[in-house]
Amino acid sequence: MAVSANRLELLQIADAVAREKSIPVRIVLESMEDAIQKAARSRYGSETEVRAEINSRTGEIKLQRLLQVVEDLENPATQIHVDDARLKNPAAQVGDMIAEPLPPMDFGRIAAQSAKQVIVQKVREAERDRQYEEFKDKIGEIVNGAVKRIEYGNVIADLGRGEAIIRRDELIPREAFRTGDRVRAYVYDVRREQRGPQIFLSRTHPQFMAKLFAQEVPEIYDNIIEVKSVARDPGSRAKIAVYSSDSSIDPVGACVGMRGSRVQAVVQELQGEKIDIIPWSPDAATFIVNALQPAEVSKVVLDEDAGRIDVVVPDDQLSLAIGRRGQNVRLASQLTGWDIDILTDQEESERRQKEFQERTALFMGALDVDETVAQLLATEGFGSIEELAYVDIDEIAGIEGFDEETAAEIQSRAQAQLAAIEAELDAERKALGVEDDLIEVPGVTMQMLVALGKDGVKTVEDLAGCATDDLCGWTERKNGETTRHDGSFKGIEISRTEAEAIILAARVKAGWIEESVATEDEAEEGAEATA
Repeated sequence: MAVSANRLELLQIADAVAREKSIPVRIVLESMEDAIQKAARSRYGSETEVRAEINSRTGEIKLQRLLQVVEDLENPATQIHVDDARLKNPAAQVGDMIAEPLPPMDFGRIAAQSAKQVIVQKVREAERDRQYEEFKDKIGEIVNGAVKRIEYGNVIADLGRGEAIIRRDELIPREAFRTGDRVRAYVYDVRREQRGPQIFLSRTHPQFMAKLFAQEVPEIYDNIIEVKSVARDPGSRAKIAVYSSDSSIDPVGACVGMRGSRVQAVVQELQGEKIDIIPWSPDAATFIVNALQPAEVSKVVLDEDAGRIDVVVPDDQLSLAIGRRGQNVRLASQLTGWDIDILTDQEESERRQKEFQERTALFMGALDVDETVAQLLATEGFGSIEELAYVDIDEIAGIEGFDEETAAEIQSRAQAQLAAIEAELDAERKALGVEDDLIEVPGVTMQMLVALGKDGVKTVEDLAGCATDDLCGWTERKNGETTRHDGSFKGIEISRTEAEAIILAARVKAGWIEESVATEDEAEEGAEATA
């Protein structure tokens, strides 16, 4: 192709490529300019700085050589002396660039092929950028496409302006697609990769079901009803928690629709997946009871510090509450964010009896009292020696059959027992090599010091370098299974907020942060916990 080629044809080609690839014409023209510059350098020398310009209105191509204005001429191919430059432009200064027009040139076969490669590469890059910019904003949305091909069980879908992949593990079990089938899926990730932007779709993602409900239920789309959480066992069963900001609208009824029309539309899209629609409640216990439907619940025991909940059900409801292969309780746990233990009435009664016997034995051994006195203390709800040692003495004296003298003696023995335990722990702490400075960190007990020493935390700096998870442990959910990792304070009753306060206090003592900063951090953490 010669530079003097039909200018109108050049613009028509650029316009056709731009429309086909859905990219701006200017980008196609710029890629052509780069190609012409590359071909020109191969003719005039690779050192020569060539600039090509294509007029977007006329299609005229202008070639220029750029020369740098210098005082000491070293390379005539790229430089021009300041005196010569001022003959062309009287205002030229050292460091400026002077443009010299170059004569039109014909592209040889090799140069034309090279130019074509440059244009193709630039256009492809522009197309990839356009595709990434378009789809990165669609993360979290449902898209429609047609199945283009199947590769090793993965479905490649044509979205019209790009290709996307639904990996085999993101497909609902037992569903099969064929080339040409229509498919709806949830965009959960868009990444830049060497071979171009990769769009990842999913039909098993919990939010896919939430978005399907938003399409079927106008109240969700209008934000009158809010989907609080979703838990799915793809292709089998799912639970969705909904809440209405308008008290006159029943969120469950709105999602079910007239004669179940709305929920059935979602069920059909999800290949017959059974869906339980649960009314959300700000009260954790009520929400968990709702989440375990259709099972009936007798009692709920909440342990907020441990993030666990014990649910007591009648004996005949146990299998229904647990579900097939634990499905019902697993989905309820995912939906609510709580670890749920299911107990029957009988099991709960046996556990309470066992706890009562353990407390009785503890009081008998620690306080040197007979079984009757120990049982009375356990019956009144005292669960530890610490409670007896520090509770108001009137509470002990108020137990039937006790007087103030008996109460004072019990409390005295409890305090003596704690002092003995403290002395034993202190000796163990010293044997482990835990420094005395750690005792001065606010909130740290002797039991904690021993636990820290066993985990290799022996100085204030060691404690300051810990994270909350290191002390309290953490829970990891993978493939629907929950794994608990223990921290240094395993078996010690302490909340994450208290553990954070201890770490901040250690950092203040170690001189890592100032006390005012620690106070601000505690205030922020407290506000987040309240929220």
